[in-house]
Amino acid sequence: MTAPSQTRSRLQLLLVAALFLGSFGVAATLFFSGWKPGQTRNIGEMLEPYPDLRDIALVRADGTAWDWNPTARNWHVVFTAPEDCGEPCLRMLDALHRVWLSEGRHADRLKVLWFGDVPAGGPQFSGLVPMQPNAALAARLPDVARPDALPAYLADPNGYLVLRYAPGFDPSGLRKDLGRVLK
Repeated sequence: MTAPSQTRSRLQLLLVAALFLGSFGVAATLFFSGWKPGQTRNIGEMLEPYPDLRDIALVRADGTAWDWNPTARNWHVVFTAPEDCGEPCLRMLDALHRVWLSEGRHADRLKVLWFGDVPAGGPQFSGLVPMQPNAALAARLPDVARPDALPAYLADPNGYLVLRYAPGFDPSGLRKDLGRVLK
């Protein structure tokens, strides 16, 4: 190799190394400075810190205990139905059923944990898990459910609440978030 071509090859190598190490340096600086993006891709509101539900003794409506099973990799929509909810809860159950159906082949990895009375005449589906009301759970949730304000939450397979869907949320946003995590 001649000297000019050897110099050019070295400069190219140094340029590639500088681009690699420069991007790594920028990423490390942003990470260690605590910077977080102003907006994320998820539709639901990220909860910070994540409420841990694993220490709450949850019971199904039939009296059997509910255990979080991280190895099954199921995600959970958590919904608490207020007493005497009626028509609003029936609409919510229908919306959650449609979200569950929209997941197609991944629907078996989504469980809808319905705390409280399941509305009569509502859709019954294999992902619906009727649960007994739980005061300890209600105390950990950021919102108190009322018939005129029905929030929902998304819990990960380990039993942490990660996303909150404010009362009046659009179920398509929940579907989009689930589409990202159920892959």
